[in-house]
Formats: sequence, structure tokens, C-alpha cells
Amino acid sequence: MGPVARALLLENPHPDADPILSRAGFEVVRHPGALGEDDLIEALAGVDLLGIRSGTQVTERVLDAHPGLTAIGAFCIGTNQIDLRAAARRGIAVFNAPFSNTRSVVELAVAEIIALTRRLTVRDKAMHAGTWDKTSSGSHEVRGRTLGIVGYGNIGTQLSVVAEALGLRVVFYDTAEKLALGNAHRTGSLAELLAVSDIVTLHVDGRPGNAGMFDRRQFEQMKHGAAFLNLSRGFLVDYATLREKILDGSISGAAVDVFPNEPRGNGDPFESELRNLPNVILTPHVGGSTQEAQENIGHFVAGKIAKYANAGSTDLAVNLPRLSLPASDSARYRIAFVHRNTPGVLALVNQTFAEHGANIEGQILGTLGEIGYVVTDISSELPREAVAAVSEMEDTLRLRVLARPGSSDADEDE
Repeated sequence: MGPVARALLLENPHPDADPILSRAGFEVVRHPGALGEDDLIEALAGVDLLGIRSGTQVTERVLDAHPGLTAIGAFCIGTNQIDLRAAARRGIAVFNAPFSNTRSVVELAVAEIIALTRRLTVRDKAMHAGTWDKTSSGSHEVRGRTLGIVGYGNIGTQLSVVAEALGLRVVFYDTAEKLALGNAHRTGSLAELLAVSDIVTLHVDGRPGNAGMFDRRQFEQMKHGAAFLNLSRGFLVDYATLREKILDGSISGAAVDVFPNEPRGNGDPFESELRNLPNVILTPHVGGSTQEAQENIGHFVAGKIAKYANAGSTDLAVNLPRLSLPASDSARYRIAFVHRNTPGVLALVNQTFAEHGANIEGQILGTLGEIGYVVTDISSELPREAVAAVSEMEDTLRLRVLARPGSSDADEDE
């Protein structure tokens, strides 16, 4: 009997992930918080699958220490906390949950837009301090006001539709070509959006080029008295300038869910220049933290990493070509082969199998940048010499042999 396959889950993904991984043959180990680099390297000993959320950094140093890791599941939307290229070069697939918490983030944004526009935080604080201050000063309906959405992806588009239903006029800006939904209007530049928006909300991804995209220049382009939301990435925004603009009244309020440096675990101290400011809502990165969203994410990501580990499927993978070869009853082995995207690799692989008498039942190939991925089903015996020959090819990054139903051989990783 070979070693027990293990899955390590950090940062408390939904418990529904556990039975999915258990049924796929993995022993599940949990740790409630994020882990630093050294602790993560130690914790990954003997682990095949890693599940994290946004607080754990999976660096190239971590991957160097554990190149035999099979897959990483990000139980969240973002994957900027993972070195995706380094993972791909080691044949480690990365999956996230790009759609599962969209509605939860949208609902939080809508709630905060209304709260900021009505200055509910100020009214609430006064009441808790024992002061009755009934006034309409600074309070507005959202109906008829202009919402500027920066980033028109999954969250931005759904927010656009819901906001229109509330009577908001929607404008958006995105660097990619996007179809406007409903009556939303695309602006030609970010500056144009900022000049007309009563509320500005960020919903862009975590690519390095977006770091620092919203600084003093952008805040000074906003309408006087506009509100600002960031439920996207903490490193996008100059929060020191946001503090200044709130204190001088240029910005009427802000809602912030993400920060450049976030505590690793619940109960850890939180520091920010945005604390104790009027009409500012601060939340601890909970945009997608509803029971419904976390349950959906737990099911989705656990299923994806288990299916890659056991069947080689990369459907919706972040860093490898997206392939899914249907199962064949007559196939005895499945070869999952990650390689450098070099011309002639597939021909050489098939020639090697043929020369050693292996019969190819089915096959699919895809490429993504510098990476190629081939899934091959073999219906005959699989000569070890063929596996060794392919494993030793110059362009081979990783080869896994997955035993199919009816085969008595254990899975191998070359």
C-alpha cells in the first residue's frame, strides 16, 4: 500500500469541501489560519493538495520545497497570492472560484452604497453615544445618482444590473472590451468616469499592473462629495490620501473591505489609517463571506482539485491549459503530461508510446503561453520504459500516471 494522499486546508474553507476530498481518496487536514512561508513549507510535508484563501502566500520558495504538490485550490476569487508561473512550471494546477461569491460581493456593495449615501454610520454612532440627531443633512436617495464601476467583470456586471434596478445611473470603465448591460454607459477613460460619478466602486483583478492604480491623482479627479468603495484588492489604493480626502470633505464617505496588509487570523490586531473616520465602513475582507458563497466555493474548488488529481482535468484551471478528456471504459491508464510548449513534443510522445507497444485510446492537447498539457488514455498495458522515456524528454515538466478503473497499479508521479 502506498503513502496516504493528503489535502491540507488553511483559513477555514467551508466544511463541505472535506467530504468531497475524502470521497476522492484524500485524508483532510485543517489549520484555521493562514501560514507564513516557513510554517507553510513545514506543514506541506506529505501533502498532495493545498487549499488556501487570500491570507496565505504560496511563493516559488514554497513550491521549490514541495515540487511534488499536485494542485492548489484558492477558495476565493483572487490568485495573486500564488506564484502561478512557478506552479505551472512544476505541473501544479491552480484553481479558484471566479463566480461562486459574486452575488455576495454585489449585495455588500449595494448595502454599503445605500449606507454611505444616507450616512447611516454617522447616525448609528451618534445613537450609540446617546445623542439624538434627526436631520436630513448629507443624506440622499441613491435613485437618480450615478454609480461609476471600475472593472466590468463578473462582479461589476452583476452590480450594474442590480444598481439599475435601484434607480442608479451606471457608468463603467474597463481596459478590455466589455458589453454594456441594460442602460449602462461605457466611459472612454477612468478620468471621465470619475468626473461624473457620485459613487465610485472598484472591482478589478489582482494582476501586478493594477497595483497603486488609484492614488492622489484619481481621488482629485472625483466629484466633490462623492463616495468611494474598494471591495477588490488592498494594494490598488493609496489609503493615506483617502484619509486626507475624507477629513477635508472631498470624499463624503468610504467603504473598504480589503487592505494592503491583513491580519493572518481572527483576533489578531488590525491597524489602518482609515480607522475612526466619519462615514467610513471597514470590514475584514468579508465581501464573499456569506454561508451561501462559502458553501458554493467549498463545493466548486474541492471538486476541481480532486478531479485534477484523479482524472487530470484542468477545466477552469488558472495556470494550465484547460482540458477535460471524457472517461473511457476501455482505458486502463491516463497520462497527465505537462511540458514546455515546444513544437513536435506531441509527435515525440506518441512515437515513444507506439515504439513500446502502448495503444492510445484517446488524447487531448492544449497550450497556454510557455506551457503545454497533454492528457492521453492508454487501453493496453503501459510499459514502464515508455513512461521513463517520456519523463526524461528535455521539455518534460511533469508526468503523472493515473490508474483507471480495472487497473491494479497505484498512481505514479514521475
